[in-house]
Amino acid sequence: MRTISLSEAKKHLSRLIDRAAKGAPFIIAKAGKPLVKVVSVDAPPAGEVKRLGFMPEISVPDDFDTMLQDEIEKMFYGGDEHK
Repeated sequence: MRTISLSEAKKHLSRLIDRAAKGAPFIIAKAGKPLVKVVSVDAPPAGEVKRLGFMPEISVPDDFDTMLQDEIEKMFYGGDEHK
């Protein structure tokens, strides 16, 4: 995250705010000490991970690799005689 001195923030505040609103937060420091972080109002709360994609979370069953095993074997082998 970009750190800006207080004097630079004063000079370029409008441009910096436009960038922050588009998702580029920054920190304003005074005498090298960070004072505030400027983020968009729409930014997710700290600690909350922003998910990628549009699919809802799904869970995979523990037996996923053996699900429907009997039916699949019947399709390939034609019945119980080949077991």
